[in-house]
Amino acid sequence: MRNKEDQDVINYLNEENGYTDAVMVESKELQEELYKEIISRIRETDISAPEKIDGYYYYNRTEEGRQYAIHCRKKLACDIDDPDFQKKFDEVKEEIVLDENKEAEGHQFFTLGALTVTQDQEVLGYSVDYTGNELYTLKFKNLITNESIPDHIENISAGLEWANGNRTYFYTVPDEAKRPYQVYKSKLGSNTRELVYEESDERFVVHISKSRDERYIFINTESKNTSEIRYIDTERLEEKPTLLLAREEGIEYGVDNHDDGFYIVTDKDALNCKVLFRSHASPADGWTEFVSHNPGVKIDALDCFKSFLVLSGRENGLTFIRIYDLVKREWVNLDMPDESYVVEVDANPEYETLRLRFIYSSMTTPTSVYDYNVERGEKKLRKQQEIPGGYDSAEYKVERVEATSDDGTKIPMSLVYKKGLFKKDGCSMLYLTGYGAYGIPYDVWFSSSRLALLNRGVIVAFAHIRGGGEFGKQWYYDGRVDKKKSTFNDFIACAERLVKDKYTSADRLAIQGGSAGGLLMGAVLNERPEIFRAAVVKVPFVDNLNTMMDPTLPLTVGEYEEWGDPNDKKVFEHIHSYAPYEHIEDKGYPNMLVLAGLNDSRVAYWEPAKWVAKLRAMKTDDNVLLLKTNMGAGHGGPSGRYDHLREVAFEYTFLLKALDQK
Repeated sequence: MRNKEDQDVINYLNEENGYTDAVMVESKELQEELYKEIISRIRETDISAPEKIDGYYYYNRTEEGRQYAIHCRKKLACDIDDPDFQKKFDEVKEEIVLDENKEAEGHQFFTLGALTVTQDQEVLGYSVDYTGNELYTLKFKNLITNESIPDHIENISAGLEWANGNRTYFYTVPDEAKRPYQVYKSKLGSNTRELVYEESDERFVVHISKSRDERYIFINTESKNTSEIRYIDTERLEEKPTLLLAREEGIEYGVDNHDDGFYIVTDKDALNCKVLFRSHASPADGWTEFVSHNPGVKIDALDCFKSFLVLSGRENGLTFIRIYDLVKREWVNLDMPDESYVVEVDANPEYETLRLRFIYSSMTTPTSVYDYNVERGEKKLRKQQEIPGGYDSAEYKVERVEATSDDGTKIPMSLVYKKGLFKKDGCSMLYLTGYGAYGIPYDVWFSSSRLALLNRGVIVAFAHIRGGGEFGKQWYYDGRVDKKKSTFNDFIACAERLVKDKYTSADRLAIQGGSAGGLLMGAVLNERPEIFRAAVVKVPFVDNLNTMMDPTLPLTVGEYEEWGDPNDKKVFEHIHSYAPYEHIEDKGYPNMLVLAGLNDSRVAYWEPAKWVAKLRAMKTDDNVLLLKTNMGAGHGGPSGRYDHLREVAFEYTFLLKALDQK
């Protein structure tokens, strides 16, 4: 099953796809109806809010009927707050930096990795993946002549960073297990490359970044719970990387640079992190505390600008942005209009600016791009996701509901539904999703596609279970390694609460999870299949015991810190006690749609394939069990926006049919 070069394996997957098509053929009309409805709610021809970089305004745009974005720029001196900005912007000739549609021609799959321009704005470097296996090809383009540059490098990781002025660039290379582990330096037009850094510990991956002031290239080396950073002065490329802070097991930190010195966010002696500062003028003085640890506040990052600093993190389960004015020496908290929302700092490539661009959304507020003027204390909406045909947020209601897990922990859920289509009588369809791994918060953004469900009376719910990062690091630690079962118990408690309080009933409840969330699905379906009517399970990590026993597979060794090393007998027994594949039994299971990608390098296609095969052999019900393998994609599914939305329509169709709705 692991050999995808074996025609028998391909035939088997194609036969499963054929069976899925045959079962779903009767719902083609509904699939098309949903697809057209979803498409009708996106602005197919659209443009992003322009962002200024060194005299150019960069932006992306899309065109109706085309799958991918077009990256563009215009040379324009005026300020974006100029009353005549739009008129002047429209009058300037557009330069196409990169048309993803042209790059994707002839390929079933396409995704863009890096997209970065030299400091003089003359040369573009970018990386592309044509299979979904996350091995990229590095390419270059002269933006003055609009011609491709012959240099290219294959089988690299996605990242790319330019040094200043002399066409030197840095990139990372993966090992046989697809772990980024080497950093190379090369110069455009040169056939030579120099190894700058190599990470030998298989738990660690390497990625590169550049400080906003463009002074340093950072080599970031990190495992699931430990990090280490080196830096290279972009004006002294001949020097070896300098170690910022040596790694300490279980200690993580991140860095940004200001004129005055380095700022780091670290969890050393601070579970939810603190901010430290070290002066460039007197580094021997060591690190001083800039923001103290607060157990109720999780600090995620500190971004440096010439005249202000930006602190972002989470408090009470919600994201926040706080700005420190280096001139006034005072903090400002950016207030948000909704009770439940998500806000994050955008790329903000300009260092010497008085504006901060951030992105805001909620379950009922379309994604919005704002600029905040630090000097004036004003924020301005630059772009809000438009919903063609009209959208009124007042027609929808958001609720925050808590469930009590088996150990007494309160587990929050975010719910959204359309007013007038919901009665608390247990008759409503409900779609509950969850993830709960790697400390990744399950933030809830607006989705125009989701309206297709809400307008049909489906309640959509998100379970903020342990193993995620909604409430800081302890929330994560309480759902990993030997406490992993808390994640599953939390999700089951959420489902039971929704049924008990008559938001839905067991025969009207569907669930969804992908990747590590697919493991969640496999575990809860084994434990409590009777409380779910249907499940959509995406690229699921359901054969985790066997995968974690094979260190030659991508990511396995690096995953030990998340799941435990099963070479230890106690850890083996613990993983075995919940591993989805190992616990399939002779009993009834809900209707299931299982999605996989043939080129998936994170969760190999054979995991969902063998899981489905064992379910077919053992389950005692007549419910539908479908496996759909995308034969030209990887972990993220179809790459084109129309292909992606067609798959969303397919999933929604399965869901509605399984819940006996049309």
